[in-house]
Amino acid sequence: MTTLVWFRDDLRTDDHPALAAAASDPGGVVALYVLDEVSAGVRPLGGATKWWLHHSLESLAASLKELGVPLVLQRGAAGEVVPAVACQLSASRVLWNRRYGAAERRIDAELKRNLRERGFEAHSFAGSLLFEPWTITTKTGDPYRVYSPFWRACLASPPPRAPIAVPVFADPPVAAAATMAAVPSDALADWQLLPMHPDWAAEFCEHWQPGEAAASARLSEFLTERAHRYASERDLPASDATSGLAPHLRFGEISPQRVWHESLASGADVGMFLSELGWREFAWHTYFHRPDLSTQNLDRRFDAFPWREDAGESLARWQQGRTGIPLVDAGMRELWRSGTMHNRVRMVVASFLVKNLLVDWREGEAWFWDTLVDADAASNPFNWQWVAGCGADAAPYFRIFNPVTQQQKFDADGVYVDRWAPDSVLTPPMVDLKATRVRALAAFDRVKSQALGGDPRRT
Repeated sequence: MTTLVWFRDDLRTDDHPALAAAASDPGGVVALYVLDEVSAGVRPLGGATKWWLHHSLESLAASLKELGVPLVLQRGAAGEVVPAVACQLSASRVLWNRRYGAAERRIDAELKRNLRERGFEAHSFAGSLLFEPWTITTKTGDPYRVYSPFWRACLASPPPRAPIAVPVFADPPVAAAATMAAVPSDALADWQLLPMHPDWAAEFCEHWQPGEAAASARLSEFLTERAHRYASERDLPASDATSGLAPHLRFGEISPQRVWHESLASGADVGMFLSELGWREFAWHTYFHRPDLSTQNLDRRFDAFPWREDAGESLARWQQGRTGIPLVDAGMRELWRSGTMHNRVRMVVASFLVKNLLVDWREGEAWFWDTLVDADAASNPFNWQWVAGCGADAAPYFRIFNPVTQQQKFDADGVYVDRWAPDSVLTPPMVDLKATRVRALAAFDRVKSQALGGDPRRT
């Protein structure tokens, strides 16, 4: 009998618990990826992540082929596609690694129940986070709202499990040949994940190579060449001091367990780097408990915040990197051309949008969702809410990043700005930073006064 392994945001063969568990099946293994853009509650991918997905699936297919495991591609509602493929294969088991969004958990739970009622074995595994969200709680059993005690609780827990080696399969070519004759598979090109007219992702390949081999190589290079200066240079956007692993982690081309254990084994000073991995955990744990993270303020006082309703032109200039604020414009143009942006600059451009321009943070979150290759359902809205002041462990609203002083501190010689927006210094600033700071603080004071004495809506 055949085992069906359903791949999602775990596009790798190394340290893949579901795939490793399938290796014991003498009847062969088949991999399945479902492009589900129709199930209720599932957020459609943005353009940049579609680009990454296309190339990541190409890489995964090649890795699985080396193991003799075919990859079936189908499009539709996962709750319908997965059982149909399992029936076509006469599979005995369906295995997958867990997801943590509310819609995805609902789909998975219903699917598991449906499969078992039909006589299939169905099992899920932990493969995407260091710690399962329900295992890290306060003494009262509630989720943490502040990062520092959350991370201390993680570090006090049993350490993340050791990575699992790439499995070895018995007689894979025979099973693969029989499978491909039994199950139809879409052509990846037919999904049209790549932008064509125009190809706005033309420069992405200069910056990124999707796939698990590239993810492993990037981690190794970081640990041997850059980890020793990560803590001191990670805030300098012109310095190549960060790991660049965010999109690889977002698509599960490398597991956080692999990153954790190889980092500790490297001998480098990786405490600060691993704490950033902890911030990713914090975002996902928060999202697990608050699945409306991308649409609702965690601090409900901000429901009354007076966001501008006439911000269309301001939003467009921000998106296009035409604000006349050099560091902001450099960041937004880096994002458009490369699909990424340095983390320090992300905070600056986000603060400028929500505080100096008074544009709703959800507008910025949606733009990042469409243009970042590493945009995921937890970290993207979580970080936007953090900057806006309405999120978990948020930066106080009155903390407004001044992009001029930020450039003086972190790009004093202008290397980063010159690389991405050398002409921005010739454009007059679209707003007065001091005046708009005063306006933002006044707006926040009005929100505070409405909630004077404590707001029962704060969650």
